[in-house]
Amino acid sequence: MSDSGKIGKRIETFREKLAMSVDDLATRTGLPVSLVEDIEGGKVSPALGVMAKLARALGQRVGTFMDDQIAKDPVITRSADREEGVALHKEQAQGHYRYHALGAGKADRHMEPFIIKISPTDDREKSSHEGEEFVVVVSGQVELQYGNDTHLLGEGDTMYYNSLVPHCLNAVGGDAQIYAVIFTL
Repeated sequence: MSDSGKIGKRIETFREKLAMSVDDLATRTGLPVSLVEDIEGGKVSPALGVMAKLARALGQRVGTFMDDQIAKDPVITRSADREEGVALHKEQAQGHYRYHALGAGKADRHMEPFIIKISPTDDREKSSHEGEEFVVVVSGQVELQYGNDTHLLGEGDTMYYNSLVPHCLNAVGGDAQIYAVIFTL
């Protein structure tokens, strides 16, 4: 089963355990019913902001949908063993975020750490979700659109923001790589 299929199945399982319909989940998250159906059907791998909204509505951590097994502390993720996930958007179009979850397997975590490779795109659709994000630019240049403001950040620069404010990260002038930690309340 693909990563998007596993994530979708887990979301569906948690929704059904709560005796919640797809329409109910869509209403609680503010997402279109068709998107929720595509995610549960494994047609779309949700972006991190979308997963945060789904997790919140289902009373789960974002990582709950991505973890295959529980590991004991400390959870160590070797660079060579990292599995890549891709956020698909808009009718199966390839997303511009390719991410590696770094906390997979830690059952009681309160944050979601990732390494994310970002490709430049013209799609500047902002997202918002509960929580906070802390990001370190590892390589390249990243543009942060945060509310009505735009910030250009380079290698070594950091950003820390309230993710309720609509935001979008995009690579500028070529691919970029970031470390991101998402804390969902």
